[in-house]
Amino acid sequence: MLQSITDHSEHPFEWLDVSDPDQEELANLTSKYALHDSSIKDWLQADHLPKYEHVGSYAFIIFRIHAEKTAVEADTVPELTDKVAIFMFEDRVITLHKHEWSGPQQIKENRISQHGCENTHQLVNEIVKVCLSSYEDPSARLTRDIEYYEENMFLKTRKASLLKGLYYLRRKVEVTRRVIMLSHDIIDRIDSPEQSNTYTRDTRDLYVKLHSIYDTLFENMNQLVMIYFSISSQRTNDIVRVLTVFSVFFMPLTFIVGIYGMNFKFMPELDWKYGYPAVMILMAAITGGIYIWFKKRGWL
Repeated sequence: MLQSITDHSEHPFEWLDVSDPDQEELANLTSKYALHDSSIKDWLQADHLPKYEHVGSYAFIIFRIHAEKTAVEADTVPELTDKVAIFMFEDRVITLHKHEWSGPQQIKENRISQHGCENTHQLVNEIVKVCLSSYEDPSARLTRDIEYYEENMFLKTRKASLLKGLYYLRRKVEVTRRVIMLSHDIIDRIDSPEQSNTYTRDTRDLYVKLHSIYDTLFENMNQLVMIYFSISSQRTNDIVRVLTVFSVFFMPLTFIVGIYGMNFKFMPELDWKYGYPAVMILMAAITGGIYIWFKKRGWL
């Protein structure tokens, strides 16, 4: 679906927004505005990463925005983000995206109508800023998720699904962080020394802020995973220690029982009237002695 967000009658440029075009619409668009086949091919590639390049008479930008709805176990670039292609001409901007996106109307109402845009470069700067803003709410959700896993890891009984949840949470942070990092070249081109102004610097500040947030989230996730395995190792050691203590208690008792379990005919204690109670008392004394020894050593 093609819609005109702005036109030359009110602004010095035209902005066409195209949502999920079919093959015929895409062919007409390519032919009418002389879009290069390589640009269209890049846009059709589902997992294409952010890029900025000059192609003939226009600058071609691919920016990935965070998807509005993601599955719990989403952990790949296409599952977590949607792609927006931007064709920036001198007097025209064309945006392409497969999924519904509220960015064009948001920019028209909040930026173009109130403050105006003098050229396509300023318009693309606003588009990139809105794209970057899509990562702000997900960063807050990821922070809450990390706090949830920290609470369950330290204060509650661990469940088998905890490690699985940690894996997908770490993947989400890692993939999103990588997409933001790869958008660095786009921000540099938008906020180049020749075209830098207050609005482009705001876009760079937003980028730096999000880059810092996702770097921190990534470090926190790595630490959380390491802590998980440390706690698991510590609890395994505690279990092994308890089992070792029990084995030390039973080793001398098993030794005594083993001796008197030998069916030799001539064993003096077999005919002794107090043999059984004496052996039981001896076993109790050995157990008590081991217990006292462990307590003094601080092992119990």
